[in-house]
Amino acid sequence: MTTTRLGSGGPWEQRYGYSRVVRAGERAWTAGCTATVDGLVVHVGDAAAQTAQALRIGLAALAEVGAEPGDVVRTRMYVTDRLHADEVGRAHNVVFGAVRPAATLVVVAGLLDPEHLVEVELEAYLGDR
Repeated sequence: MTTTRLGSGGPWEQRYGYSRVVRAGERAWTAGCTATVDGLVVHVGDAAAQTAQALRIGLAALAEVGAEPGDVVRTRMYVTDRLHADEVGRAHNVVFGAVRPAATLVVVAGLLDPEHLVEVELEAYLGDR
């Protein structure tokens, strides 16, 4: 089985020793994705926009290893306040409403940057591609 590990050049990957996306055979996973662009948090205070940005980052990473949005079978969303749950869930639905992956949404005490309101992880199954 071939394993591919790719980074995005994000500020924490090298420091903490992880890849943005890993593909092992028929499966692919992203690391936690946030609304961090060029080292800066974008959409500060807007959980829905942060979710959309994080999902774009995750899907772009999956595309680098041959996965498409329809290949996503599981998502995990971590929010810093339960009050953000509905807007995060609705932003998830915009992207994955037709795909309907298994999903988990968890309220956490905080994320690495205090301006992060949400972090997402994506898992994909690519079959024999």
